[in-house]
Amino acid sequence: MSDDLAARLREQGLRLTPQRELILRAVEELRHATPDEVLAHVRGQVSSVNASTVYRTLEVLEELGLVRHTHLSDRAPTYHSTREHEHIHVVCRGCGSVRSYDPEIVASLVAALGEDGFSVDVGHLAIFGTCADCSAAGS
Repeated sequence: MSDDLAARLREQGLRLTPQRELILRAVEELRHATPDEVLAHVRGQVSSVNASTVYRTLEVLEELGLVRHTHLSDRAPTYHSTREHEHIHVVCRGCGSVRSYDPEIVASLVAALGEDGFSVDVGHLAIFGTCADCSAAGS
């Protein structure tokens, strides 16, 4: 991880800092995390990291292609590592659970939009609804 991060940072004229390494590791460990969740995770190891460092670093990491974000709520974006396979997100409005699915599940939608000249960013796709547990609880 740190070799890839260091190489990508050097390409952009930036250096590898302990904060950047901690923040990338936090995103990878948390799998889907908001900047505040990343901050809390990092502060568990280094209390001196502040919110602006996390936000700036997440932007840099996204520009480098090491993390991506999607909107899984009406609040802050949620970040995940690009080391994971590309996936779409399914979010339950009841309990807030997030599940990842292979993009093949929306292949016909992507193909139909492609025929109309639209290129879909599947990794940014989030579908909202109600999970089976919440549906059963509401019945």
